[in-house]
Amino acid sequence: MTASLAWVDEQLTINPELADRVLTGFIREELGRHGFERAVVGLSGGIDSAVACVLSARALGPENVLAIRLPYRSSSPESLEHASLVIDQWGVEQLTIEITGMVEPLFEQLPDIDQVRRGNAMARARMIVLYDQSVAFKGLVMGTGNKTELLLGYTTLYGDSACAINPNGDLYKTQLRQLAGWLEVPAPIIEKPPSADLWQGQTDEGELGFTYEQVDRLLYLLVDQRYRPEDCLAYGFSETFVRQVLARVRATHFKRVLPPIAKLSNRTVGVDFLYPRDWGT
Repeated sequence: MTASLAWVDEQLTINPELADRVLTGFIREELGRHGFERAVVGLSGGIDSAVACVLSARALGPENVLAIRLPYRSSSPESLEHASLVIDQWGVEQLTIEITGMVEPLFEQLPDIDQVRRGNAMARARMIVLYDQSVAFKGLVMGTGNKTELLLGYTTLYGDSACAINPNGDLYKTQLRQLAGWLEVPAPIIEKPPSADLWQGQTDEGELGFTYEQVDRLLYLLVDQRYRPEDCLAYGFSETFVRQVLARVRATHFKRVLPPIAKLSNRTVGVDFLYPRDWGT
């Protein structure tokens, strides 16, 4: 590792105790603004959803958190086992609903459907369940996606990206691992290769073509430090890699913003009617 990359790694090192305090406060405050005291989390068995679940339990009390496991028939049994580790450790409310019966009728009508489209359909089916249970449990759906995924667009629009609030979204994947250690997320969850569990053998880094450690360093320079792409080459990144990542960030911008509305009036939602909350109070 070069000295310059050592500096980047230092900047990516968080104070997990402070992050824990800020994020649990964020959860309590944001839910309270909307009159809620409960949260619903889709618990996949991965590190992102585990962190969101633990933060919610610490912020609201485990009795006010509903963790929902949503396996498909080909989902890894290990994913269910790892989700159970979090549920058992924190004592949150739990529910398991298999989504196979929801998505198979669609797949049967689309014989040419590929793995990516199937994965998108499963992610959106899971969100149907989470929002249904949000009404039944009287809690808001917690987002689980991290900053790396959001910037790369490695998420399904109206699927795993859908949520009421997201405590994880300003933490790069490598930073989220640091927080997971502080929160005492079970070691098997922290140590296993990240995977959306969309098909057997699927891993995030295998599908992306690079590691989270590599891309987090580059994204930190491009986004947080506002470096020009050519300036990143001095840190040892190849021009091909920089352009590849930058192209992903640009191409997936639409996933990070509300749909644009054509302007016809003097006050248009999302254009010049821009109140984040509490309008008219």
